[in-house]
Amino acid sequence: MASADTAMTGQPHGLRHNRWVQLAIGIACMGLVANFQYAWTLFVMPMDAKHHWGQAAIQTAFTIFIVTETWLVPVEGWLVDKFGPRPVVMGGAICAGIGWIIDAHATTLMHLYIAAVVAGIGAGCVYGTCVGTALKWFPDKRGLAAGLTAAGFGAGAAVTVIPISNMIQSSGYESAFMFFGSLQGAVIFVLALLLVRPKPPANLAPAKRIVSTKIDYTTGQMVRAPIFWVLYAMFVAVAAGGVIATAQFGPIAKEYGFASMPVSLFGATLPLLAMTLSIDNLCNGFTRPLCGFISDKIGRENTMFIIFLGEGVALLGLMQFGQNPYMFMVFAALTFLCWGEIFSIFPATCADTFGSKYAAANAGTLYTAKGTASMMVPVASVLASFGSWNTVFITTAITSIAAGVCAKFVLAPMRRRWIENTITQTASPPPLGMSFPSDWTEAPSKSSAR
Repeated sequence: MASADTAMTGQPHGLRHNRWVQLAIGIACMGLVANFQYAWTLFVMPMDAKHHWGQAAIQTAFTIFIVTETWLVPVEGWLVDKFGPRPVVMGGAICAGIGWIIDAHATTLMHLYIAAVVAGIGAGCVYGTCVGTALKWFPDKRGLAAGLTAAGFGAGAAVTVIPISNMIQSSGYESAFMFFGSLQGAVIFVLALLLVRPKPPANLAPAKRIVSTKIDYTTGQMVRAPIFWVLYAMFVAVAAGGVIATAQFGPIAKEYGFASMPVSLFGATLPLLAMTLSIDNLCNGFTRPLCGFISDKIGRENTMFIIFLGEGVALLGLMQFGQNPYMFMVFAALTFLCWGEIFSIFPATCADTFGSKYAAANAGTLYTAKGTASMMVPVASVLASFGSWNTVFITTAITSIAAGVCAKFVLAPMRRRWIENTITQTASPPPLGMSFPSDWTEAPSKSSAR
């Protein structure tokens, strides 16, 4: 396999230059950085018990982390496009480790917020690089490649969430921050040394059901097109439910009174919250390559329509049945099963629509929608403190269902027109100097995209 890929690209022969090996390294890096987001909920209650800062104030750090992680990814993606993946991931590893070390020694909320910024920069460097390079390595399997890479981030935390929970219980949350922050940062740094610039095999065609642009658009050109903002709004709408769930499952389970209830599954007995988070992370990871693969077969928008409606139903199920501990576990898992796929489908759709050359920066710009969605986390805490979680569940369910309908009846025709225009313009280039059409729902000309 290595020789087949490298022979077609003119690269040096060797396992490290094989695109599947590079994909595996990216998946490993993503799994190691995942805890900076998905294990956070385990630390909220212990920190509040010690410092009495209040859950809303502590969760503000989570929002800062997500905003920093996502909103700087366009810059990090630009660095990847220019300098390659290795230095960006190395820098990310250092920042991610330092962020949790600062958390371990935080004595004020300001320390916590500074740590969130540092860790967010690190996580964004790793995430944006790995997804962006996967899109470049696999123009023929974008959904699957982005899904496998994102699966590392979604499922990676499942391996360590139980050890982290146990260390918090036995040695305190400070020790868990210190040990796992240092360990994860060091291993990511070593793996980064193995990364190389993407050079995919020649003459790879997209999947049969996927039509893609013939023009590579820069990030500046992309953000001037209305179709990008339709994608962005849909991303925010669907991401909000999952991001809120990620941050709030701990407080919700405690409020319902069964966070520490022992639960046995497959011979293992754990507190219900730890068991739920482990199952959720597995579902979150499993759905990314699965839905990415399905979207390669049946189309991006068709997959979005089905799965986004599923998330809305899962959130309504949490509202209706979530006070039963076992139903809480079931519908929490379904929420993640219908949420995690956005991190494979949206990057693949972005590369299909705007090209591969600037895929890291373009997908990173779209990924900032996750940061926008994270701003709802403290709002959800406030809404719940004045009323109940039902308001939060209903709101996020409605937005997710609306995004599914939008995918089928708004995005699909817009993208079809956009890509048909790029094909036409490639076949018959317009005069030099032609800029964006007056109707920006159509694609820019080939000459302007250069």
